[in-house]
Amino acid sequence: MMPLTKQFKITGNNPCKKITINLKLFMVWITFSHLAIVVTAQDKVTISGRITDSETKESLIGVNVFLKEINSATSTNEYGFYSITVPKGSYTVKIRFIGYTSLEDSLKLNESLVKDYALKSNEQSLNEVVVLSDKNVAEIRRPEMSVNKLSVREIKQMPVILGEVDVIKSILQLPGVTNAGEGQSGFNVRGGGADQNLVLLDEATIYNSSHLFGFFSVFNADAINDIKLYKGGIPSRFGGRLSSVLEIYQKEGNKNNLKFSGGIGLISSRLLAEGPVNRGKGSFLLAGRSSYGHLFLKLTDIKSAAYFYDLNTKLSYSLNDKNKLFLSGYFGRDAFNLNQDFINTYGNTVFNARWNKLFSDKLFSNLSLIYSDYYYGLEIGFAGFKWTSKIQNLNLKYDFKHYLNNDLKLTYGINAQHHLFNPGTVTPIGENSSMNRDQLAKKYALEPAIYFDVDQTITKKLKVNYGLRYSMFYRLGQEDVFIYDNNEAVKFNQDLKIYEKATPIGVKNYQNNQSIASFNNLEPRISISYALDDDHAIKTSYNSMNQYLHLLSNAQSPTPLDIWAPSDNFLKPQSLDQIAVGYFQNINQDNYSLEVESFYKKIKNKLDYIDGTDLLANKAIEQVVLNGIARSYGLEMMFRKNTGNLTGWISYTLSRSEQQTPGRNALETGINNGEWYKSVADKLHNLSITASYKFSEKWRFGSIFTLQSGQPITLPNSRYQFQDISIPNFGLRNQNNLPTYHHLDISGTYTPKHHQSKKWQGEWVFSIYNIYNRQNASSIAFRQNTETGVNESKKLSIFGAVPSFTYNFKF
Repeated sequence: MMPLTKQFKITGNNPCKKITINLKLFMVWITFSHLAIVVTAQDKVTISGRITDSETKESLIGVNVFLKEINSATSTNEYGFYSITVPKGSYTVKIRFIGYTSLEDSLKLNESLVKDYALKSNEQSLNEVVVLSDKNVAEIRRPEMSVNKLSVREIKQMPVILGEVDVIKSILQLPGVTNAGEGQSGFNVRGGGADQNLVLLDEATIYNSSHLFGFFSVFNADAINDIKLYKGGIPSRFGGRLSSVLEIYQKEGNKNNLKFSGGIGLISSRLLAEGPVNRGKGSFLLAGRSSYGHLFLKLTDIKSAAYFYDLNTKLSYSLNDKNKLFLSGYFGRDAFNLNQDFINTYGNTVFNARWNKLFSDKLFSNLSLIYSDYYYGLEIGFAGFKWTSKIQNLNLKYDFKHYLNNDLKLTYGINAQHHLFNPGTVTPIGENSSMNRDQLAKKYALEPAIYFDVDQTITKKLKVNYGLRYSMFYRLGQEDVFIYDNNEAVKFNQDLKIYEKATPIGVKNYQNNQSIASFNNLEPRISISYALDDDHAIKTSYNSMNQYLHLLSNAQSPTPLDIWAPSDNFLKPQSLDQIAVGYFQNINQDNYSLEVESFYKKIKNKLDYIDGTDLLANKAIEQVVLNGIARSYGLEMMFRKNTGNLTGWISYTLSRSEQQTPGRNALETGINNGEWYKSVADKLHNLSITASYKFSEKWRFGSIFTLQSGQPITLPNSRYQFQDISIPNFGLRNQNNLPTYHHLDISGTYTPKHHQSKKWQGEWVFSIYNIYNRQNASSIAFRQNTETGVNESKKLSIFGAVPSFTYNFKF
C-alpha cells in the first residue's frame, strides 16, 4: 500500500506569511460552510440544546439522542451540546445514557426548537453496567472504530494497586494497550512507543501521565468526567502523535449545591470540593491529592522518601444561553529523595481558558488558549550539581462543529502551537563543587495546523467519516548548529564495524525566530461503517499522521529524565500510515457485544540509537541517533457482558511490533546488522479478564486477571576474560524476553445503607493486588559474583502481593 502522506520542504524564513495564507483559506472554507447551511436548511427544522445532570447541572458527554420515527440518532459533544435536523412533524425523542434514567419526550416540530434536558442519575447503575438498545444501535452504525470509552463508574469498580482508582491502569485492560513494564510509567498502544500517545486533560497536553514512576497516574478519578481512547481512525482534529489519543475531560462542578467528596487510604488521600458560582450560572471544582508514606519514614532512621501531590481546578460560567466560559488547570509534582544525595523532582503544569460560542442551532464553536509545562530535574549532592530541564507549550486553537443536516456534519478548525525546549541547565551546588554552570542551547518550534472532518450518512447502512489535516512545523533559532561532512552527524567505522560520533566541521548561527528547518504534511483520514443490520457491522479505517516531537530515551521505558526534542535536519519527523478492519456485533438483545479488529501500521523515521549512547546533557543529540523504520500488526478481540449482576469483558491481542535501521549505504551494517528486531513495546500475547459482581445491595466485588508476553530485552550470549575479570558479551538487540507477566487482582466494596435524612455517604474499598504473589520481573541484571567470580543474573521484582483499603466519602 502506497502511503498517502506527502511531505513538502518549505523554503524561506518567514513561516508567519505562509500561516496567514492558510488562515485566509480557512476563512473561505467557513464562508462556504455558512452558505451550505442556508441551502440545506430549507423545509427542515432543527432541535438542539444541552443535556445535563439534573442534580449537579453538569454537562453530559456522549449522551445518545434518538428519534424513534425516523430511526435517527446523534450524541452530545464534549460540552453537552446536541443538534439534529429533521423534516417538520411529530417525533418521540429518546435520550439514553449509561448511569442515568432513560427519558422520552414527544415533540411537534413545526419550527426549530431549543430544548435542554436534565437526566436523573440512577444509583442502581453504580453496581452494574447497563448498555441500552438504542445506544448500541447508534454506535454499531457510527463510522467510529478503534475507539474505547470508559465511564468513571466502570473505572471505580476495578481493583487497583494501593487502593487508588487509576485511569491509566484501567485502559491497560483494553485490547491493544499494554504497560511499559512492571512498575514503569507510560503505556503502549498497538506496539507504539509511550511518547507516541497524545494525552490530553481538558485539551491540554500532559507529557508524563504517571506519579511515583508508574505506581499512580496523574489523573484524580474524582475530578474526571469522561475518558476516550483513540487507537486508530483518529479524527483530523488531533495531530502531533502517531499511536493514540487519550482524551480526558474534568468535571465542571455542581451548579446547585456545595458538595465534598474524597477518600482516605494507606498511602494517599484526596479531597474534592465543588459548588455553584452565582447559583445556576456557574460552578467551581477544586480537588487535591497527596501521598504521605514519606511522613512515616521520618519516624525511622531511613533518610529517603518518595511522594507526590497534585491539584485540579475548574471554573465554568454561562454568560448567557449562547456563551459559556471555562477556566481549568492542573498542577502536579513528584519528589524522590535518596538520603539527600540524590533528589529527583518532576511534574506537569497545565492551564486552559475556553470560550464556547453557539452561533446558531447548527453551529457550535470553541476557542481555547492552552498552556502546558513539564519540568524535570535532578540534584546529585555528592557530585555537586543540579540539572534541570523542561518543555513548554502554548497552543491557540479554534474549533467549529456544523450540523448541516441529519446526514451531514462538519468539524473543522485551526490551531498553532509554540514549543520551547530547555534540554538542560547545569547549576553547581555546594562550596566544593567542581562543576561550572552550563546551559544547553534552548530550542524553539512553531507547529500550526488546519483540519476538517466530514461525518456523512450515505445510505441507511453506509456511513463514512473522512477528513484532512494539513500540519506544518518550523524549527526556529536562536542557536548555533553544527555542520558535518556530507551532512552526516554519525559516522561508520569500517575497521571496527561500529557507529561513532562525527566531528563537526563548522558552525552555522541562526538568529532569533529564523527558520532552521521546516516541514509540512497532508494527513488524510477516513473511516467507513457498513451496518448489516441493527446488530452487525463491518468497519474499516485509514489514517496518516506525523509526529514532530521526539522523546529521547535509551531506557526500556520512559523515565522522568527523558528529554523531548524537536524535528530538524537530522531528527526527521516520524510519519505513520495505519489501516484497520473490524467486525462488531451486539448479541442477545445487547446483553453481550463482540468487537474484532485487525490492524497494520508502518512508521518512517523511527529514531534508533547507536551503541553506547549517552543522552544526559548531550549538546549534539544528532551524533548518537539514526533514522529507521518500524511496523506493527495484530488482531484484537473484545467480548463484553453488559447486563446483569455479573458484568465485565475479556480482551485479547495477538500482535507484533518491530523496527529496522539498515545501513545508509552498502558498506554500513546498520543497527542489529540491518535486520528487523523486536521493539521494546512488542508483546506477542496480551490477555485481560475484567469482572464486576453485585453480590447484594451492600457488597460489590471485582477482579482483573492480566497476562502478557515478557518485555523484549538483550541478554549476553557469551563472555570473555580480561585481567581476571569475566565480562559478558551481549547478543543482538531484543532477541530475548523477560518471563511471562501475569497477576490476579481482587477487590470488595462495602456500601452501608444510605439514609435519606443524612447527607454523609461512605464506602469501604478493600483490594489485593497480585493475590497469588507472582514475582514478575521488572528487569534482569548481570553481574559477577564477588565470592565465586562467576557471572550471574539477578531478577528484579517490584511488587508481590499488596493488600490495601480506602474509605471513600461524600457529603
